[in-house]
Amino acid sequence: MTFVLGLTGGIATGKTTVSEIFKEKGIPVVDADIGARVVVEPGTDGLKDIQEHFGEEVLRPDGSLDRKALGTIVFADSQQRETLNLLLGKHIRRWIREQKTHYLLTNPPLIILDIPLLFESNYSTEVDQVMVVALSEKTQLTRLMERDTLTRETAEQRIAAQLPIAEKIKRADVVIDNNGTRQETKKQVMEWLDRFFEETAALN
Repeated sequence: MTFVLGLTGGIATGKTTVSEIFKEKGIPVVDADIGARVVVEPGTDGLKDIQEHFGEEVLRPDGSLDRKALGTIVFADSQQRETLNLLLGKHIRRWIREQKTHYLLTNPPLIILDIPLLFESNYSTEVDQVMVVALSEKTQLTRLMERDTLTRETAEQRIAAQLPIAEKIKRADVVIDNNGTRQETKKQVMEWLDRFFEETAALN
């Protein structure tokens, strides 16, 4: 039996760092962010759905998606954001399912589903446990502003668009504190992995 771990967190909390640690250890990772890009490539039904709803203003001259223009619209309007999630949700869910099935064919002991909106999109029912990567609100805001070169107001708007970290922590089975260094974060992930493989070996 393959154990499926859902990995999530808030924007700029360091989920990608934790995902990379799993990859370094050879653990299969299904990254929903990659899927979100794949399903809106030129010629896809996902991009067509976006174009039909949001118009030509969210497309670049070459026909590809202008993510910055789309982001400006959806982060300023919760209804538009909800519409975008509905439009792309079915395409991303299908992509995730296909990737998961591909990895399951090799019967690995562990698969990671790296999904930013895991709780918001009701993926928690499809995993065995949920790991949340957490930061203090102050550090999260600072990192987001620096990472994406955003004003404080825009960064706060984007953080507010997601389920609060405190709520995600309440729903989590495992919490990784990413307020420190990468090495400190890696230590927590490795401790969880060690326990997982010890328990797996004991069951076998």
